[in-house]
Parts: sequence; structure tokens; C-alpha cells
Amino acid sequence: MRFLILLSFLITISAFGQNSNKRSRSELGVLLGGSYYIGDLNQFGHFNKTQPAVGLLYRYNYHSRLSLRANFSYGKVMADDADSKRDLLRNRNLNFESNIFELAGGVEFTYLPFFLGSERYKGTAYILAEIGVFRMNPKTEFNGDMIELQSIGTEGQGSDLSSKKNYSLTQICIPLGVGVKFALGKKAAVSFEYGIRKTFTDYLDDVGSNSYVDAVELAAANGPLAAQLSNRSLDGSRYGKRGNTSTSDWYSFFGTMITFRLGKPNKCPMN
Repeated sequence: MRFLILLSFLITISAFGQNSNKRSRSELGVLLGGSYYIGDLNQFGHFNKTQPAVGLLYRYNYHSRLSLRANFSYGKVMADDADSKRDLLRNRNLNFESNIFELAGGVEFTYLPFFLGSERYKGTAYILAEIGVFRMNPKTEFNGDMIELQSIGTEGQGSDLSSKKNYSLTQICIPLGVGVKFALGKKAAVSFEYGIRKTFTDYLDDVGSNSYVDAVELAAANGPLAAQLSNRSLDGSRYGKRGNTSTSDWYSFFGTMITFRLGKPNKCPMN
């Protein structure tokens, strides 16, 4: 009986020590920054129409140069052909906006050894690689209203006019990023991070086809609203270029992060 009591006590102490160590290596924080997108309606304009973005971050410092991360981010992306400098794109006359809800996790590698409370290494650059899922819902402004586009089928999706079904609003992404971070004493750190998201969809902006579907056939198959929103060319052309099927859409989150250690400083420095 005494042996069992002693064993239970040792297990409890060991578990408490491990939990304490995990807390000392863990950080929780927030991101404040911006978001934007690159795609058919904004091919090269990084930071164009940047919108406010926020995020929550959990970081577990497994090693002085390796951390495990999980983050939830929210932002909005948008673009409008009316802002383009090219006559061809202004004539296309498409616009969209979409909220982005993202959940991702992965690894963070630092260039220099780094841990809170270090007298020698108080700052470092780092790279980030994650995998995640995000939720989108592209909408367009039409006659003063915001219209959800996915269910309409502006390129004939879900009808005999296209081999494609209506695209999913939940998609996979690969977040990649770079940043720098600095210790604020033993309990907090500040990071400045830029991240770009590789997606596997061309419909973040609802534009995925090279050309327009015939308006009469599209109106008959998916309704007159689908035909109106598919081809909004100012010159009324039926044969203009709608999008680019060879590339998928990208989006970005960037900003400043403040993180706080969840436990007391670890007496034993990380390797």
C-alpha cells in the first residue's frame, strides 16, 4: 500500500513537472494586421485593397530553433476591375469580396537560437511552413446589393454547360511565411510577419474560366441572374476573356503579433 501511495505521488509530481515545462515553453498571442488576395481580378498588385485582419496564435517552443504553431486568422479580400489601369480589365467590369476564416498549423524555424529570457539571443528572423483549411464565400456588388456567387453558377457549374460542379466554400491552403521576432523580457515577444497562402482553388474570386458561357444558354440553365453576373462587360461583348485557368488564387495575412508565455520561465534553457 505504501509503495502504491509513493508511486502515485511520484507520477503526480512527474506529470505536474511536465505540464509546468509545457506551459513554460508555450505562448499565446494575437495578430493585428491586414489581408489581400492575388488572382484573376488582381494579378500582380501585392497589398492592393488590403483589409484589416486579426488572428489568434499558439506557439510551442519545442527547441530553441524550432517551434510548433497553430493559428486562427480572419480577414477579408476584395478586388474590382474598375481600379485596373488596363482598359481590357476595366471593360470586363467584375468585382468581388470574400471573408476568409482560416485554421492552420505547422512549424516555425528560427535563424538564430531564441527563447524568452535569453541574455544573448533576444531576436531572430524565422520562416514558417503550415497546412490549413479556410472558409470563403465570394460575393459581388450588383444593383446596390451583395450577391453570393457560389450557388449561382456564373460559369455554368452544376449544369450541362460545364463539367464542373459548384465549387466548395471550404478549401485547403498551404501558408508560407517569413518574419522577425524579439523578446520583450522573459514573458513576452513581438513578431512582424508576412505570410502568403497557396490555395488549390481558382474560385476565391468566382472567376475560373478563360471565356464566357453563352448568355442565353446560361440564363436557361442557371437563371437570368447567373447570365447577368457572368458577363458584365461594359461594351456588351460575348467573346471577351473572363479569367485564367492556368493559375490558382492566393491570399495573404501579415501584421504584428504579440505573444505571452503561459507558464513561469523554465530553469533549464532549451537546446
